[in-house]
Amino acid sequence: MDFANNPSFIRQGPHPAVRLALCVLLSIALLIGDSRYGLMEHVREALSVALYPVQRAVNVPFAGARHVIDFFTAQAELKTENDTLKSQRLQMSAQLARLATVEREYRELRQLNELKSSRAEGGQLAEVLYTGRDPFSYKLIIDKGADAQISPGQPVIDSQGLIGQVTRVQPLTAEVTLIIDKNHMVPVMIERTGARAILYGYGGGVEVRYLPNHADVQEKDLLVTSGIDDLYPAGLPVARIGKIERNTGAAFARLSTSVVGGVQESRFVLVLNPKQHVPAAPPPPPDAAPPRRTE
Repeated sequence: MDFANNPSFIRQGPHPAVRLALCVLLSIALLIGDSRYGLMEHVREALSVALYPVQRAVNVPFAGARHVIDFFTAQAELKTENDTLKSQRLQMSAQLARLATVEREYRELRQLNELKSSRAEGGQLAEVLYTGRDPFSYKLIIDKGADAQISPGQPVIDSQGLIGQVTRVQPLTAEVTLIIDKNHMVPVMIERTGARAILYGYGGGVEVRYLPNHADVQEKDLLVTSGIDDLYPAGLPVARIGKIERNTGAAFARLSTSVVGGVQESRFVLVLNPKQHVPAAPPPPPDAAPPRRTE
């Protein structure tokens, strides 16, 4: 073994056993002094201050990795929570829409029930199943038919007013022609004055034709059924007068009208019972005999 490079103290110092004993005694003295008198407290504080930058430098990679992991974990949690909230918002929106529809239908049914109890002729509640297949006619199919004693000609109303008339009956369903159909006519009168007129459907709306230019009619006048026929009871709201055009060179006034009933909106309708004990129309007068020729 080469001892040429060893320090002289190691080559010429005390015996290793002596050095070990000295180190042990010094360690025991330091332990006793530190535990009893706190001799090493200041040394430890100085060492902790000196080693603090080293500790921070050693912990930087681990802290950075922990922050990156926390960032991605938080992003994943936020994305999951955001997706959950979006799904809940869509579900709540759908439930709110259904609730609004149910509330509207409940209000409509309640109004129809009150209207049914207030009408002397009575009627039957029916639900609109679907609209007619012909795009050029305005018809509804309801869920009451011959099984419910529905017959052609019965008026159909909603909570706002007249919407049509039963024109065809099947065993379980019935067809309702709306008043806005081009082949439909309703005898009406101006509620304010009692002046009678005929309301014609023109395919999507209604209009009053052949009303004299001098007739007493104003904007927002309400048109109700006149009851002069054997189909519609008197007093059913039908339409409201809008703009009035009077041309001095014309015999009739031009009126723009709008229906008051939900002809294309109502989900439930009331089919009024037909009039009872309507007298038959009188027979036409006999033809007059031709005058005799005198000579």
